Amino acid sequence: MLSYQHAYHAANLADVHKHALLAWVLDYLTRKDKPLSYIETHAGRGLYDLEGEAARKTGEAAQGFDRVAGWFGPDHPYAVQVARTRALHGVRAYPGSPLIAAQALRPGDRMHLAELHPQEFAALSYTMSPHEAHVAQREGAEFALSLTPPDPRRGLCLIDPSYEVKDDYVTIPLLVQKLHRKWPVGIIMLWFPLLAGNPHAQILARLGGMEGVLRHIVRFPPARPGHGMTGSGLVVINPPYGLAEQAAWLEGKFAQLS
Repeated sequence: MLSYQHAYHAANLADVHKHALLAWVLDYLTRKDKPLSYIETHAGRGLYDLEGEAARKTGEAAQGFDRVAGWFGPDHPYAVQVARTRALHGVRAYPGSPLIAAQALRPGDRMHLAELHPQEFAALSYTMSPHEAHVAQREGAEFALSLTPPDPRRGLCLIDPSYEVKDDYVTIPLLVQKLHRKWPVGIIMLWFPLLAGNPHAQILARLGGMEGVLRHIVRFPPARPGHGMTGSGLVVINPPYGLAEQAAWLEGKFAQLS
């Protein structure tokens, strides 16, 4: 599927959930003086304009980060990365996960990003040009499997598909299992939406038997009448120390929206 463009959904509440915990994990990992690898399978364009036509058309940013930015103090890793992005790109800029990672990583760390959509790939390549990153126009699962185990072995893989292809609820958990077998020390973060019919239950069922897994779900009101997403989920393989507490804190914040 090459129709999905995240600009319509950037900075929505699912992004807040995913990006707040991603930024926290990257901050945790970069405190230790050891290099790491960052892999992303569905990178998008990396940088979004919340005043752009796409963002204004859906209103998801207004119901998302704009609404809850006050949850995060200025020293929270997520707030730090948004502030860095806006200092460089304007007050209504918003970082996608590749830019959050690029700004968090250090010299000596390695970054690998896959994006298949031609326009999104072109925008991603431009966004990442000031950073040291391997950017490829490739199918994400194949890309990640070809890189694992990475060098350095310490690190993180973010899997964040659009789930436009319904088979993703079966194939993506299988990808997680394959990656974990090839890279048992790697942190793997898998995001999924909460939709009518609970298709995400297939993901939780398929990954339920794995050890060392954090499963985290937050729920929130639809961004607009008729909008189908009512929550956001993450499965984290090899979660770093303290992530469960950070996730619980964030869950408490989301509970205030109900």
